[in-house]
Amino acid sequence: MSEGVVEGRIAVVTGAGNGIGRAHALAFAAHGAKVVVNDLGGGRDGGGASAGPAQSVVEEIVAAGGEAVANTDDISTWEGAGRLVQQAVATYGGLDVLVNNAGILRDRMIVSMTERDWDSVIAVHLKGSFATLHHAAAYWRERGKSGHDNDARVINTTSPSGIFGNPGQSNYGSAKAGIASLTLIAAAELARYGVTVNAIAPTALTRLTEDIEMMKQAAEIQDLTPEAISPLVVWLGSAASREVTGRVFGVVGNRITVLEGWGNGPTAGADTRWTPEELSSVVPNLVAKAAPNADVLGNRNGA
Repeated sequence: MSEGVVEGRIAVVTGAGNGIGRAHALAFAAHGAKVVVNDLGGGRDGGGASAGPAQSVVEEIVAAGGEAVANTDDISTWEGAGRLVQQAVATYGGLDVLVNNAGILRDRMIVSMTERDWDSVIAVHLKGSFATLHHAAAYWRERGKSGHDNDARVINTTSPSGIFGNPGQSNYGSAKAGIASLTLIAAAELARYGVTVNAIAPTALTRLTEDIEMMKQAAEIQDLTPEAISPLVVWLGSAASREVTGRVFGVVGNRITVLEGWGNGPTAGADTRWTPEELSSVVPNLVAKAAPNADVLGNRNGA
């Protein structure tokens, strides 16, 4: 493989046995990184386990002249996330990039969703992202205390469902919204250790989205392959991105958008405490002045 923007960097990619994660792992390796390919090997609902997917990606990378090892730990467990980080350090001598991509789907309307549906999705997406981030951050902090400079990167994966909302995905959307917030907080906390933290909200046709009719139609007119998402993630994992942190990027095909989060809008104040009766005219007036919520694609007023 030829020298690339992440030449010699050590990257962990979770959920890298299929779809977007697989594309990330291959892209990092193609651009010179040593990759720990993590995948539990379960179904899209989180059931089952197999070493096959992670090992298959490793073999593909090695066959192309790259360096990679497989990891099948469950990152939704504290111990599994710890072992993943430890494997990167033990195998390659360090860790430069953590890509949190692993995820499952258990879509249901709120009235039909079970506790297990909720807990399983939150565990893989939100807890899994935090657990790997915690162990990686602890490694970078200790490395900094030992007198070494870090130039490390974390790229989390949120979703339009978490940023803009999508019916039927209260568990998934809540987890993804949490990941966006986690990204902002982690960026502020870890800057002192030489670590940047960003997130992507990708739109791609994968095994998690292949049965969504809107996705199928959109894929007919633009590139919604997982491979279209990876160039930004590889760049965010490179030394060139060190000035960018605490940002969430929307990625749809060849279009990259900086997503702008919550901020103060129309405001009303009073010299004395409001009464509920007064708010009957105040609040509707504020809402009328406010920008409308974006749709599931992030657009306002159908734009």
